[in-house]
Amino acid sequence: MKMRTLGTGGPSVSAIGLGCMGMSEFYGARDEQESIATIHHALDQGLNFLDTADMYGSGDNEELVGRAIKDRRDEVFLATKFGNVRGEGGEFLGVRGDPDYVRTACDASLKRLGVDVIDLYYQHRVDTNVPIEETVGAMARLVENGKVRFLGLSEAAADTIRKANDTHRITAVQTELSLWSRDAEDEVLPTVRELGIGYVAYSPLGRGFLTGQIRSPDDFPDDDYRRFHPRFTGDNFRKNIALVGEVEDLAKEKGCTTAQLALAWVLAKGEDVVPIPGTKRRKYLDENIAALDVELTDADLQRLDSILPPGAAAGDRYHAQGMATVNR
Repeated sequence: MKMRTLGTGGPSVSAIGLGCMGMSEFYGARDEQESIATIHHALDQGLNFLDTADMYGSGDNEELVGRAIKDRRDEVFLATKFGNVRGEGGEFLGVRGDPDYVRTACDASLKRLGVDVIDLYYQHRVDTNVPIEETVGAMARLVENGKVRFLGLSEAAADTIRKANDTHRITAVQTELSLWSRDAEDEVLPTVRELGIGYVAYSPLGRGFLTGQIRSPDDFPDDDYRRFHPRFTGDNFRKNIALVGEVEDLAKEKGCTTAQLALAWVLAKGEDVVPIPGTKRRKYLDENIAALDVELTDADLQRLDSILPPGAAAGDRYHAQGMATVNR
């Protein structure tokens, strides 16, 4: 397994991670047995970077990951997140970053995961009602208390990242980055590089759209949230599927899958970038790992830029409520 370093002097992790969210929510039916087998297979292949959050499945995903790594903790670089608050029925209640919540959320995650320490602890979304210095200050105390090793932020704006890093060393920033979500290239990527912070790219396959396997909104199960996602509905879907078709053509020429080409593009953004594609099936995990062997020439990269330049994808990357919580 090829490895990459998260930030200047940071921890070494597998060059591709595994996003575990879809194992418990948002992408159709659960299959716990196959999900755990997928995590075990990832570890067998040397993929050590696992990503979860307390909101995925309202805690169920952390428990699932905890069961999967129970006897293999020393093989895992474990990342989880706090900040998105959900009610008993799974309803979204808002974002919290106050110190009391930081402490209680961490303790709850440690219990669900069944571990003594979290390797990388992210603030999932920035609480605009709490100064970032207070939130990160509380996170820093978790490091002092031995509950967390490294700190991260998710969907934070450049100014927020700077203030946070002034309070305590931030090891990684996670935002969405793919061929059809390139906002991070404007300010976030330059900022983390200036500060020596690692960058983790979530949804590098555009929530599955860039795999080339989605042909119609009807391909999604009834309980798949993508049925209502702005980029997967109406005219936006038709415009976006046409763009993916052009990416497919290049993938065929390269002798790789569309998903591998999309991942190779993210990997080519720099050695400081680590994508964490999500899957709950072993066969797709193997396909994703093989993207590490896809080499893109300058001509390939220029062609992809011409197909999907920044802003090319039709529709916002979240619904209005979700967009209100990103890049804050």
